[in-house]
Amino acid sequence: MKKDGFSLPILRPVRLIIVAFICAFMFFSSAFPANAISSPRSNPQDATTQLLETQKETDKVSTEPPLGLKEVQKKSNEGLNEVQGAADIEKQKRPENSQGATSVEDSVKTFLDKVTGNK
Repeated sequence: MKKDGFSLPILRPVRLIIVAFICAFMFFSSAFPANAISSPRSNPQDATTQLLETQKETDKVSTEPPLGLKEVQKKSNEGLNEVQGAADIEKQKRPENSQGATSVEDSVKTFLDKVTGNK
């Protein structure tokens, strides 16, 4: 029987090129991981102490019977929620401590103004 069109041996080099490209891409993506450019380096020793207060409160609450409505409301009014309370509240981003932050919309407008040459 006579075959019309492409035959399998012609596609073999194309498949080889595609497989080689995929292997090279996987190698380079794992060899050079993305860098968090704008974030400061953290100390690995601090990782265990960052949320220590939150863990203490969680352990304490988990050993006690469930809180009633009044206790939950009282604890919720002290901080972020009834379990965490005010632990690590200075590390949380809220509207009160984010006054100088720029929104995504402002960042995009600034970038587009730079690109288009306005202002």
